[in-house]
Amino acid sequence: MEATAAATERVTSATDVVPALRLRGVGRRFGGLEAVQDIDLDVLPGERRAILGPNGAGKTTLFNVVAGDLAATAGTVELFGQDITIFPARRRAALGLARTYQQSRLFRGLSVEDNIYLSIVGIEGGHHRPVIIPKHDRKLRARAREAAGRVGLTRKVDELVSSLSHGEHRQVALAMALAVHPKVLMLDEPASGLSRGERQVLSELLLALDPSITLLVIEHDMDVALRVADAVTVLDHGRKLVEGTTAEIRANETVRALYLGEDANE
Repeated sequence: MEATAAATERVTSATDVVPALRLRGVGRRFGGLEAVQDIDLDVLPGERRAILGPNGAGKTTLFNVVAGDLAATAGTVELFGQDITIFPARRRAALGLARTYQQSRLFRGLSVEDNIYLSIVGIEGGHHRPVIIPKHDRKLRARAREAAGRVGLTRKVDELVSSLSHGEHRQVALAMALAVHPKVLMLDEPASGLSRGERQVLSELLLALDPSITLLVIEHDMDVALRVADAVTVLDHGRKLVEGTTAEIRANETVRALYLGEDANE
């Protein structure tokens, strides 16, 4: 999907809008290895941004730094104008930043509803809040069921996660992220391991997201990434190689040769 009219309007007015996410000189070092180096990035409110690149390009490391799972060793991270560089992950989540992981982090012995419910409890009251909260339990469980419905799992809410397919695990993880009412949603390879049909379902779910949610997605499936995104940033060896609209990225010779392949326009 090429840049929409709404996305074009956002870019046009970029100078008047505080970015949902702003990175300046962000880096992450592991000993002598610079996994991410000198990353500058502005993502506008409501934008859909794909982060592309080959294995080892630094995409997940960058996500980990933005989410607070890893501390930046250089640079600054801002969320809606607030410097969150030193904030722990739980505080960033409370400010509206939600993410999923390459490997879905689920409680397989619990139901779909329970998994989503626990994600809400974690944000609402922090890591030390009791799991059972009688006073607010009904309200939070209604929220969990609503989130399940948003990803097409209404009929699965009472089933154990262990009984679900891999694709449904991805849907549960997405529901868990949506249930906390994120302002910025970061998805790390959401289509990984999905069948063609499941990838189509995922694409439709992402296209139907509330337009006020800012979306960043790491994805190796170009059909999913370029259909969902307004704009693309390509990383290579921990550095930003190129960025632009989906149309510009499709037409970029270097990107086509290295990442998209000859059938990129099909």
